[in-house]
Amino acid sequence: MSGRQSNVQLSKDRSLLLGQSIAERSKVSGNRELVVLVHGMGRTPLSMVPLKRYLQQSGYEVLNFGYFSFGLTIRKISEKLSGAVAQKMAEETFEKVHFVGHSLGAIAIRHMLSVNAPKQIGRVVMLAPPNQGSTRADSVVNWLTWLYRPLPELTTNRSSTVRLLPEVPAVQVGIVAGSRDSTVRLEQTRLNSQTDHIVVSSGHSLIMFYPEVHRWVVHFLARGSFQEEMDKPEKSSSTTVAP
Repeated sequence: MSGRQSNVQLSKDRSLLLGQSIAERSKVSGNRELVVLVHGMGRTPLSMVPLKRYLQQSGYEVLNFGYFSFGLTIRKISEKLSGAVAQKMAEETFEKVHFVGHSLGAIAIRHMLSVNAPKQIGRVVMLAPPNQGSTRADSVVNWLTWLYRPLPELTTNRSSTVRLLPEVPAVQVGIVAGSRDSTVRLEQTRLNSQTDHIVVSSGHSLIMFYPEVHRWVVHFLARGSFQEEMDKPEKSSSTTVAP
């Protein structure tokens, strides 16, 4: 077995043990943790089902939030997300509420947290988020806004919604970017307030399907870091890995 294969297998083994630990701790203590999934533009909750299943196997409760990404503004998506989370919290009790969003979904999470963050807020993982806008949005905004209403809000223009959003307040945020992402450049995924940043060998549209990404999501939700060690990384660190 090569060194790279050995490292990948070690990461898988550690993730499995981490998932088992989370599940066992939840059963013993009764402290349940909820993960809210928010899909990206032009997608449905079906795109997050593989990640949902992995999170459930790791001991988390999951709310796979769906919305109409073609005709709603970021504010409207945020409001619907906030309502869905509030309803879930009213029906059941959770010690923590984590969020994982892909692309536009990550921006909707940012918007919601800036307006009405749950008291039980845990950690946030963003998959290929256009935190500084998207050059792809810049190139198609004049042609496709009739189909994708949020597009103007995702451009790199300084007055766009995404550029005007405040940093995520007092929340640990992990960002997973794709090295082959032609929709959102690596530098456009970053936040000044990010806790950790990792780059995987992936494009934009399918990043949420990669098993390696699933493992990193669980790793960050449990530890607040993408580092394999137990020690916390320095703020805004960045790591590159290959699935």
